[in-house]
Amino acid sequence: MEYVALTGISDSAISELKNHQLRTIEIRTPQNFFTALNVNVGDSVFLTHTTIQDLTRGSTGIIAKVIKHHLSTHRTIAGNDMFFEEHETMMIRLQLQTKGTARISKVLSNEIGKETRVVAEDMCFYEAR
Repeated sequence: MEYVALTGISDSAISELKNHQLRTIEIRTPQNFFTALNVNVGDSVFLTHTTIQDLTRGSTGIIAKVIKHHLSTHRTIAGNDMFFEEHETMMIRLQLQTKGTARISKVLSNEIGKETRVVAEDMCFYEAR
């Protein structure tokens, strides 16, 4: 099945998603941000600890269903009499419900600045190695 892929997710976040059915993650990295921007509630996504540069056939991860999708902006303002500095950061919060583990059979797109897409197949517990 074809999925959008979120890459470089920490091992601890992947473990928490495997052990719990519902978790919220924050997406801040540019590549994952562009990918998650087009995800809708109800879509399934593929999450892996593998970086986008190393994403290949055989990479493993988990499939999760998007329960909530929230885009937010964080603004920081600092300054004194001599200077004024403002920073603005955007992030996406995805609440996910784990569906199972999967392995990539084909990478469809992993170009920087474009949505990362893969074809992944569900894995049974005895195929997980």
